Amino acid sequence: MTSETLRPPETGEPAPVAPARRVRPRRRSWRQAVRRDWQLYSLAVLPLLFFLVFRYLPMLGNVIAFRRFQPGGSIFGEYWVGLRYFRMFFADPTFWQVFTNTLVLGALTLLFCFPLPIVLALLLNEVRTRKLKRFVQSVSYLPHFLSIVIVAAMVMQLLAMDGAVNQLVRATGGDGVPFLQRAEWFRTIYVSSEVWQTVGWGTILYLAALTTIDGNLYEAARIDGASRWRQTWHVTLPGIRPTMVTLLILNIGTFMAVGFEKILLLYNPLTYPTADVISTYLFRMGFESSNFSYAAAIGLFEAVIGLVLVLTANLISRRTVGTSLW
Repeated sequence: MTSETLRPPETGEPAPVAPARRVRPRRRSWRQAVRRDWQLYSLAVLPLLFFLVFRYLPMLGNVIAFRRFQPGGSIFGEYWVGLRYFRMFFADPTFWQVFTNTLVLGALTLLFCFPLPIVLALLLNEVRTRKLKRFVQSVSYLPHFLSIVIVAAMVMQLLAMDGAVNQLVRATGGDGVPFLQRAEWFRTIYVSSEVWQTVGWGTILYLAALTTIDGNLYEAARIDGASRWRQTWHVTLPGIRPTMVTLLILNIGTFMAVGFEKILLLYNPLTYPTADVISTYLFRMGFESSNFSYAAAIGLFEAVIGLVLVLTANLISRRTVGTSLW
């Protein structure tokens, strides 16, 4: 051996270090996770029970849409009839009338009740007087907390022959109009009451979304010479676009389920041509005519259409806007 091979390494040279093995954290099982955070998981028990009892278990009753159901018999029907009840309502002219009314009322509700909360939120966002802003918010939120029965009673009192609206019509030289007995007035009455009751509450989410927009974006827009309208169009609306898309998809999901309670309280046989919708029609078929299988088939058809609308809206939103529910 030479002296070079026996020479110890110089003190200035670092000794070679073996690469450290990367230790992956051990994944806990679901039992360990539940045992550790059982207090948090216990908070989800009641909501899960609610959805299980009132949302999922009732789905089993959809089987009577394909079976003959008789009151007092088996809850799952007596015998199999296939698509008989579906063919019945597809051939029923009354069903297509209520289906058209549902589409018209749903489209009008979506047309007015979706964009107006955005407009109101943008207007409130420009108000600099705090007291005025709180007052407008309180006044616009209040109708949401009123019961549907109270809202319907107020509408009926205002539009009665001796109500405030007809008194105003007579004061201007006109004749009293039986608004609630005229089919051509029902859609206007319903949509107007929906706007009054829901628009103020709908602004809450948009006002919360507006607070998340970076103020530096507005400063940069002002430096570039953008007006308030340009700032709203290029900064504010893109900032709340995810919230807008999410609420739009949710509203489309309830497109077919037009306000059953309010329509049931406001309509009457004289306004059936424009007021009768799928939900009220199947209510009459199920509880007044005791034709539960026929009503179940109509309800299943309505639910399938709602599911298709939600999936379609979510797919279009994901591909065009880049925002979706899932």
